Amino acid sequence: MFTVVDHVLLRSLPYQNSNQLVDVRAAGKKGVVDFGSPYLDIQQWRERSRSFQEIAFYNRNNNRVSFLEGNTGAMQVSAPRVGASLFRTLGVHPAMGRDFDEQQNSGGVRPEEAQTLILSDAVWRTAYGSDTAILGKTVKLSGISYTVSGVMPRGFAFPFGGTLPAVWLPVVLGDKDAVRTRNDAPHYDVMARLKPGSSIRAAEADLKVIQADVAKAYIDPYDRELVTSISLQRYGDSLVRGDLRKALFALFGASGLLWLIACVNVTSLLLARSTARQREIAVRGALGASRGQIVQQLLIEGLLLSGFASILGIGIATLTLKLFEHGLTTQFNIHQRLTPNPSVIVALLGLTMLSALLTSAWPAIGAAKASIEPALRQGSQQNGAGRVQHRTRTLLVITEIAMSLTLLVGCGLLLRTIYALRHVPLGFRTDHVIVANMRIPAYRFVGRDMRTELYQPLVDRAKHLPGVQSAALVTEVPLGKTFRMTFSFGVSGNSAAEVRRRDMRAQFRAVGPELQEVFGFRMLKGRFFNETDTASSQGVVVVNRAFVREYFGDDRDPAAILGESLLPLDKTRRAVVIGVLDDARQVSVAEQSQPEIEVCLPQITPGSSFYRNIEGIAMDLAVRTERSPASVIPELRVLMTKASPELAASDFKTMDEVVEDSYGSQQLAARLLLIFGGSALLLCIAGIYGLLAYLVAQRTRELGLRIALGAQRGDVMWLVLRQAGWMLVVGSGIGLALAYLGSLGLRMFLYGVKPDDPWTMGAVTLLLLIGGLAASYLPARRAAMIDPMQALRTD
Repeated sequence: MFTVVDHVLLRSLPYQNSNQLVDVRAAGKKGVVDFGSPYLDIQQWRERSRSFQEIAFYNRNNNRVSFLEGNTGAMQVSAPRVGASLFRTLGVHPAMGRDFDEQQNSGGVRPEEAQTLILSDAVWRTAYGSDTAILGKTVKLSGISYTVSGVMPRGFAFPFGGTLPAVWLPVVLGDKDAVRTRNDAPHYDVMARLKPGSSIRAAEADLKVIQADVAKAYIDPYDRELVTSISLQRYGDSLVRGDLRKALFALFGASGLLWLIACVNVTSLLLARSTARQREIAVRGALGASRGQIVQQLLIEGLLLSGFASILGIGIATLTLKLFEHGLTTQFNIHQRLTPNPSVIVALLGLTMLSALLTSAWPAIGAAKASIEPALRQGSQQNGAGRVQHRTRTLLVITEIAMSLTLLVGCGLLLRTIYALRHVPLGFRTDHVIVANMRIPAYRFVGRDMRTELYQPLVDRAKHLPGVQSAALVTEVPLGKTFRMTFSFGVSGNSAAEVRRRDMRAQFRAVGPELQEVFGFRMLKGRFFNETDTASSQGVVVVNRAFVREYFGDDRDPAAILGESLLPLDKTRRAVVIGVLDDARQVSVAEQSQPEIEVCLPQITPGSSFYRNIEGIAMDLAVRTERSPASVIPELRVLMTKASPELAASDFKTMDEVVEDSYGSQQLAARLLLIFGGSALLLCIAGIYGLLAYLVAQRTRELGLRIALGAQRGDVMWLVLRQAGWMLVVGSGIGLALAYLGSLGLRMFLYGVKPDDPWTMGAVTLLLLIGGLAASYLPARRAAMIDPMQALRTD
């Protein structure tokens, strides 16, 4: 967990004084704007703000993959467009060559710089073999020629956390940047560098005053209300979503609780051990050892034990990280190998040594302070412990039980959540479906119809593979995380229905007519696409039940919207609704069905308004097959390579794997808490066993005397079990209160179960009680089997 926190929250960004960098976003009645800001707004911030050294802007191009033609062939890269002042704002300069030239302090570059680019160090080394003469040379990016103006330093990355190596293209301001209309003007992400001594709060207050004036320039009242304020956040913090941050802190807190349980367990055992060694320590003191030397000896023993355990722990931690690497990197957006770095190991070793000192110090000091004469006068090593020491150990065990129950309840709630998620009706079939996420080389098909020249031939060939029952194209499969497109309606007017539709956001997918055969989803009304829906036929769309409720109102009969004209496919055709899908999970298993619009891929031609935003960016090929994925995937990869060499790098998954990944943070948290809870239970059982075994050993003479005087062996067993029972009951009572408070922090993970679920708490408490009593049985049985004659003869 320290490694994950280090990679996600404590990672150092490769920029100068990165704590001064802030992410700037407009905000309004719908919260923080996630689609960026127009240049005219940014220009006002640059001219009027007094809190920043620099304000820069950029365009991520998140959904587009570009292909750079290097010395070894086409290489997949990300190609964000950046303003001329961005690298200056980051405090980073090219290691070779120069930065983009700014046009009249506008933030954009001069028009003559439009066909230049800057390479990252990784691209320079991989694609061009570290060619020092690369500056000034012409390279091709997705079929377009650019001149290399610079190479960035090794380790530099922006935007931070991307999966692909990057090249950077310049932002050239144009006529469209002279307007603020949301559907017409380009929108940019904004980054700024605070002046020394300036705080985020002061800078945010400064920009809010400016933005209040800027918002008045918006002609459309709806757009104006979206951008009335400003939200500032440190750039490093903006890289981690709020829910992921909370999830990470919750898991980190659970690991910290397990650490405390281990410390309490060790302290309890060392207290018992030091009491058992009272006579030995007294002899050392009588022979001249000072209290400081005795404490030093016991501390060194504790440190040696902890040191050897730390070495073993590092090995276990590395193995655990490998086991959980996929889930951790997926959920926390970690795009590097998840291994403990030296600073984490050093920090944890230091913390381990500190823990060892703290857990060893108390027993060591107590043992050193004990009077020598009474210990030497005792006639046996099985002496009854002092009342204070006994109560202390009992209190530690109760604390351990309470904390263990807290972790176990959290684990139980998450296991109930996973059970509930696995029984959620998805609304489609996932068995025997293989999904290929394709990286589309759109530049090879400029001026040509990708559907007829790439997609449809590929589907036809896939259908003819042995064992393949059906194949279909879709921009993103349900529950996928590769390409998410949201559709919003450009509705004018102020009526209640028009305002509702304007606020509406719908999932948007382009699909092939064979998709229903692959996934087997159910139509509620009307029909799905078929072979009659072509580029020359009536434009058609399919929506789902959630769309009908949101767009037309809760009381609208789904059948009544069939034939409704919904949106334009191109300049000459409007699409009408021909079918209503039953609701299905699209984004996450835990989220209810969202409004969705599906358009028919064969109807999206190069003249369609959707063509450029769909066909050239992302496409999934979904195949239903009777054969195993291991035998089909190589054949599919061969087909794709023949269709276009770039498609050889496509990612393949089964649909079952896609569903597993969609469980996301719940499944990851459940698995981690299962380890934490299981470890806590073992520590708790070990603590109870250790304490009772020690007490039985200390009370051997007393128990033997009880038996000699007529006590039944069952009574002796009950004596020991009763002590364990009341510790378990008290610890469980405290633990249930702590568990309820702790479960409130897990609320974001839970689905289908309440934080105070009585069945979970009851079952987990019963498990702990059974485990504790089982751990008590062996010492109790040992006590009952004591031979009274042998016990009374013990010296």
